[in-house]
Amino acid sequence: MRAGANTAGTAGRRTRVHVVSDVHGNTEALARAGDGADALICLGDLVLFLDYADHSRGIFPDLFGVENADRIVALRTARRFEEARAFGRQLWQGMDRNAAITEAVRRQYAEMFAALPTPTYATYGNVDIPALWPEYAAPGTTVLDGERVEIGGRVFGFVGGGLHTPMRTPYEIDDEEYAAKIEAVGEVDVLCTHIPPEVPELVYDTVARRFERGSRALLDAIRRTRPRYSLFGHVHQPLARRMRIGATECVNVGHFASTGRPWAMQW
Repeated sequence: MRAGANTAGTAGRRTRVHVVSDVHGNTEALARAGDGADALICLGDLVLFLDYADHSRGIFPDLFGVENADRIVALRTARRFEEARAFGRQLWQGMDRNAAITEAVRRQYAEMFAALPTPTYATYGNVDIPALWPEYAAPGTTVLDGERVEIGGRVFGFVGGGLHTPMRTPYEIDDEEYAAKIEAVGEVDVLCTHIPPEVPELVYDTVARRFERGSRALLDAIRRTRPRYSLFGHVHQPLARRMRIGATECVNVGHFASTGRPWAMQW
């Protein structure tokens, strides 16, 4: 277990932690997310590739324009993924896709990591590029994936990334690899992940009108190890933002890109 930078809870006063997820380029709000807290937790998805609410924002429209962004959103929303991929391949013809995306992501990461307060504890979202994080994470930012840390006398476990989907986002992994990271975390007070446990009310997006990928291994771990909290993001407009599974309060901490408000916990 890594030693936590903040041990306020063991010093006789209350500890306050703010939690965000799905930042998607909202650097301005991210710079204020830790105000009044002893620590900030970030559950990933810093990158904004394409804003489904405002098609003019993100890497995709910057490269190809709003009209093409409108079209690819329409195809994906209709679950016509093969057509969307074919359309994307057509747009990328003659371009070095990896180089263009990496350059754009680097610009976003430079701004967002600079905005993170100290201390921050962070894990990856499914649209993040983990290989780039060491270049931008300052000493006050601790990156964890399949690892534990103590904050204010409580043990927090972190598991980043998502599971394979037709969207083929950058950090999607096999169910077995994800389950191994959950197992490595073990028993904790607070289990922090990017994706939710596989419960219909928690994985269904009411605006996109589809089920996102949740983790069965995460659900099993919640039932088996009974953490105080399971915190996650990923689903922007879920049927239920929180529910209890046995002894565990499961909380979708919110789509920070749109709300600009962190979820707070205090003990």
